[in-house]
Amino acid sequence: MQRTLSAQLPHATPGTAVRIQGWVHRRRELAALTFLVVRDRTGLTQVVVKDPGIVVPPEETTVEVTGVLTANAAAPGGVEITEPVIRALTEPALTPPVELWRPALNSTLPTMLDNAPVAWRHPAQRARWELAAASLRGFRSTLDAAGFTEIQTPKFVASATESGANVFEVDYFGRPAYLAQSPQFYKQQLVGVFERVYEVGPVFRAEPHDTVRHLAEYVSLDVEFGFIDDHRDVLAMLREVVAGMVAAVHEHAGDAAELAGARVPVVPDEIPVIHFRDALALVGAPDDESDLAPEHERVLAAWALETHGSDFLAVEGYPMAKRPFYTHPHPDDARWSNSFDLLFRGLELVTGGQRLHEPSAYDEAIRARGEDPADYATYLQSFRHGMPPHGGFAIGLERWVARLVEATNIREVTLFPRDLHRLTP
Repeated sequence: MQRTLSAQLPHATPGTAVRIQGWVHRRRELAALTFLVVRDRTGLTQVVVKDPGIVVPPEETTVEVTGVLTANAAAPGGVEITEPVIRALTEPALTPPVELWRPALNSTLPTMLDNAPVAWRHPAQRARWELAAASLRGFRSTLDAAGFTEIQTPKFVASATESGANVFEVDYFGRPAYLAQSPQFYKQQLVGVFERVYEVGPVFRAEPHDTVRHLAEYVSLDVEFGFIDDHRDVLAMLREVVAGMVAAVHEHAGDAAELAGARVPVVPDEIPVIHFRDALALVGAPDDESDLAPEHERVLAAWALETHGSDFLAVEGYPMAKRPFYTHPHPDDARWSNSFDLLFRGLELVTGGQRLHEPSAYDEAIRARGEDPADYATYLQSFRHGMPPHGGFAIGLERWVARLVEATNIREVTLFPRDLHRLTP
């Protein structure tokens, strides 16, 4: 007899024999019978045990149950299994460190993180990562349809991508190397090969931030493509990608969104844009500020929602002094950059923009930092052999999911977070 998943049982014929496998999610012993709930990857199945001689294993033990499928409107999916034969597939499980059978996981965050391999079994917690998985499907499918090529770039690098102060140094066969802060240099070089590229992979930031929005390792969804006019082309592509991610959540993770309490956004046909200098004025910040504070981002998000009815707002034209050296300046005013941040419900989700593409511009930008272009020889090689005007962006996956479910801490949606204090599990 083949295995039947919980989600398939409501479509099977009552009165037929079925075989399920999963975890003992919950057992309720009454005077005359025992209700056993078995959990698999698709949901829950109720099993009715009337024979007092049947031993029901403890919660989280993996089991196989064969029995008769019986209609019962009060059971999950409207069916249950009666006349069961229960076989444990492993030794009896220990009592879980968190109560997985409760509708909500009420444990403290440290308890959840310390016991992540078990805590993620909770259906509502698991649903959060199902939102991430669906988002990744939408990210990839949107870009595949637009002619992009998926790439994978090295995570050991010889020098810092953006700032030498924020990298993890490692011993690479007796010489120093660093964990990549981003695939920025490589994805730009590969624009010269494939024209349109994207990557899904980990990035590492040795920033000593102990906040609810920062991690030392996170998943970055990187995009880079050529033959653009300016950063607005990049923003337009970002809009299509985010819309594709939202559509994939609806298509592949609708039940998970409901279970996780996600508020899936509506992506406007055109994302509203405000210039950085106007954003400073709107939030009442000094006009010489070089960045937006978290409180500024929240105020701007509230303004975008009230004014444009949008959960998204792009802030363009950040000062060049704040942006990496490869950022393209505005052609009419070099103080401002052809770059942007995308705010999603009050949190910076994406940084993107147009890059430099002329070798002479790179030489000038690198020397302005007090560095020698020769130190970037392998990076600049592709530009000296012809590179189109190009740009790109990067989305933080965990931040995206955190805003979908409105988590108070990004660690709540990260499978195994790495930060200042945590290197296990």
